[in-house]
Amino acid sequence: MSPSASSAWRPQREVEIVAGTPPGGGLDRTARALLRALESKRLLDVPVKVTNIPGDGGRKAWAYLDRHPAEPHVLAISSANLITDRLLGKGAFDHEAAFTPLAILYTEYIAFVARTDSPIKSGTDLLQRLGADAGSLTIALSISIGNPNHIALAKVTKHAGGDAKALRIRVFDSALDASADVVAGHADVGAITAASPVKELAAGTLRALAVSAPRRLAGLYEQAPTWTEQSVDCVVGAWRGVTGARAITPAQIAFWESVLKAASATAEWDADLTRHHWTSNYLDGASLRGFLERERTEMTAVLSELGLLKE
Repeated sequence: MSPSASSAWRPQREVEIVAGTPPGGGLDRTARALLRALESKRLLDVPVKVTNIPGDGGRKAWAYLDRHPAEPHVLAISSANLITDRLLGKGAFDHEAAFTPLAILYTEYIAFVARTDSPIKSGTDLLQRLGADAGSLTIALSISIGNPNHIALAKVTKHAGGDAKALRIRVFDSALDASADVVAGHADVGAITAASPVKELAAGTLRALAVSAPRRLAGLYEQAPTWTEQSVDCVVGAWRGVTGARAITPAQIAFWESVLKAASATAEWDADLTRHHWTSNYLDGASLRGFLERERTEMTAVLSELGLLKE
């Protein structure tokens, strides 16, 4: 029996999945993968579409969801910046007060990349540059200051003895644009989600210096050491999840939890996890709420330690 058939509530019209990045961007990849999983097992009886609302570090997408209170047919792909934005004073929305967290789907780790002809050829080279003169480096990242990409970068810089505030950072609405910025030579290094520079790594225009994962990633990243391997305390992941509008009902929450769990168990979803170097980390219900509470506490401590927390 499908989740829609067993629930006391189910969608009555088209469902919209909102992604706060352009087509091809990180949140868009999540939305498209979720759409494929939903359609592969016909988990919904209504049409589903992805709506891209990029801009302002993903905050335009949250403003859109905020305009749909109690509307269970609009979902948004969420990430850690919904927590860090408020801590940094850059966003007005609070994840749990303004919206309804439904699930975390997976974690994506951060790849540090440079052009193949760059003098920065390894994590050791990058550490030396960061320690000697962090302000001489330009770093490309997405989608906002204070997100996991930036936190990973700041942790590496601090380990090297450099000043994270001195870094020249270029922020893009899509990690694909951040990758292109490094290829074009406008940035020395990119700190971007691992799925984003795969095309450039395969073409040989970029080199992976290190990843922020607890262990080496597969495929194109097999030769890229983790920061831990290089004696740097930097295991930082960018989780992706699904969030609903505020004030949706318990029955609607239960429906979406059952559907999202079913989608995450499909072969299509597993294929996307492998293709995009994602690490499965499905959470909902009490486990999700506990995770978000711990995440807020940990992010507050990390941002404070790195001098990024809003006073």
